[in-house]
Amino acid sequence: MKKIIEYRKLLGVTKTTEVAELKSIYKGLMKTWHPDKFQDNEEGKHEAEQKSREFIEAYNFLLSIAPETIEKALPDYTQTITACTILNYSYEKSILTLNFVDGSSYEYFDVPKNIYAKLASSDVPARFCRRHVYHEYVYRKVSKAVEA
Repeated sequence: MKKIIEYRKLLGVTKTTEVAELKSIYKGLMKTWHPDKFQDNEEGKHEAEQKSREFIEAYNFLLSIAPETIEKALPDYTQTITACTILNYSYEKSILTLNFVDGSSYEYFDVPKNIYAKLASSDVPARFCRRHVYHEYVYRKVSKAVEA
């Protein structure tokens, strides 16, 4: 959640900001901080390049967890979590990453360490995730399924 909060603060948005407004704010920031506006000022150009990268990263991340994005991708997500086996999983800094046999991967945010420990000791990880992970945490897709 720390990452989410930092990105929202960077772009000056809230949890309830809709995608259209997020896009508008992002475009405004990119116009203000575009490196081409700082051609005569090398230090300013460098700062603008760095800020632009931060804005792009924050925008793409917040877009990936936006309710509209999640809702649009829900059929694919549901298909993956019901029909595909978990290939492997990892846990780092409260982020649980699940990789599925179809090639798709999802990150789940603010997953407590004890939930990961229970998953790791579970006989059937997919059943555990259905009960305790899939619909309990903010998530985003990080890689797409492989097309057959």
